[in-house]
Amino acid sequence: EFSEAHIDVYLVIDATTGQNGIVQAKLFKEACNINGLILTKLDGTAKGGIAFPIVNELKIPIKYIGVGELIDDLQDFNAQDFVNAIFE
Repeated sequence: EFSEAHIDVYLVIDATTGQNGIVQAKLFKEACNINGLILTKLDGTAKGGIAFPIVNELKIPIKYIGVGELIDDLQDFNAQDFVNAIFE
C-alpha cells in the first residue's frame, strides 16, 4: 500500500515455449498490468522465437533475458544482439 511506489510486473517465459506461450501471455496480460517480458533459457539451443508474436501482437516489450541459472545470468535485453543470435 505505497501510493507513490512504482511496481513493475513481468511475465517470465521459457525460450523453449511453443505457440501456447501466446495464450499464456494473453491470459496473463488480462489478469495483470504487464510492464515487460523476461525471456529465460537462452543459454541452450532455444532461440526464443515465441518472443516475436508476444511483442508484436500484445505490445509487451522484452526487458530482460536469462542466459543461465544464476541471478547474474539475467541481462538487459538488447534487440540487435537478440536478432544476431537468431541468425548465427
